[in-house]
Amino acid sequence: MNEALQQRLEAALKKRPPGEFHFPQVYGAGWDELYIGDRVKLGNTFLRLVRLGCFPGVEDTGKKKDGGRVYRKTGR
Repeated sequence: MNEALQQRLEAALKKRPPGEFHFPQVYGAGWDELYIGDRVKLGNTFLRLVRLGCFPGVEDTGKKKDGGRVYRKTGR
């Protein structure tokens, strides 16, 4: 994940209210046009960055729902 995309995701996360979400909701427009392999790779990278604390106030719930991992914005 390049720095520009990470900054775009950070900005999108700041705009989101606290609560649960799926990564494609944060990625936004263009997600459905990506190849499945690219979506998997981006999703895995986002998960690793969340677990490393690179997106403050965002945590992995450890759950999957509706075909994707569920994250939570805590509002911190």
